Amino acid sequence: MADRKTVLVVDDASLVRLYYRSALQKADFAVEEAMNGLEALEKLLTTPIDLMIVDVNMPQMDGFSFLAAVRQKEGPLAGIPALITSTESGDADFAAARAAGANFYLIKPIDPETLVEFAMMFCGVSR
Repeated sequence: MADRKTVLVVDDASLVRLYYRSALQKADFAVEEAMNGLEALEKLLTTPIDLMIVDVNMPQMDGFSFLAAVRQKEGPLAGIPALITSTESGDADFAAARAAGANFYLIKPIDPETLVEFAMMFCGVSR
């Protein structure tokens, strides 16, 4: 990939972060990680990010609160595409993701091919 894209994976589970990292790096994405929304906000201030993949249930700052905080910012950070991931699949969960500013909602578990396809689509990358 000539213009390598960077994905920020925000999840409190280290195995999930490793799983996503492995799939994305195989597709030539650079990957940054954060364990919660507060850590992710710090990463956004120091690292150019092309896509955020954000878990909902995390300590200190959950995914909805994190995404809402990003969307309220002025400038380019507010426009970074975001995929919300969760094991929850109710209408209220989808509505909360939309209200927070998610571009799409993926229900865990997510297979690697689906993850990469969404990353490519939101980063404007073709195979």
